[in-house]
Amino acid sequence: MSSAVQLIRSADLAAAPYAYAATAPSGSRLIFLAGACPLEDDGSTTAPGDYAAQAARCVETLREALRASGASLTDVISTRVLVASSSQRDLVAAWDVVHAAFGDHDVPSTLLGVTVLGYDHQLVEIEAVAAVAEETR
Repeated sequence: MSSAVQLIRSADLAAAPYAYAATAPSGSRLIFLAGACPLEDDGSTTAPGDYAAQAARCVETLREALRASGASLTDVISTRVLVASSSQRDLVAAWDVVHAAFGDHDVPSTLLGVTVLGYDHQLVEIEAVAAVAEETR
């Protein structure tokens, strides 16, 4: 099934590794996901100190939450990637993993450096909204 999400680009804006906007048709079911955290099944934080490994675990968590909601990464309409660092290098390390996971479905995204996240040793969190076409009954 194809995604309900349409990515919007503009030749009038600077080239970016993501779409500037996205839409979903009227009647789409929106899915608001809690921030995907880099937690292992036992509740411990994945790879303390490793931004890329934590971003990869966040993507795995996000994929599972989407699957449980009847969606996939190609149904995501926007993301917000939170990175506990004031170093641009750390933000880019996390972003590169997230960007690679989404591939050609380069949704509008915001990358933020934050002071602290909720779990011990947590460095990365990914918030997302997805949209899927409502099934006709």
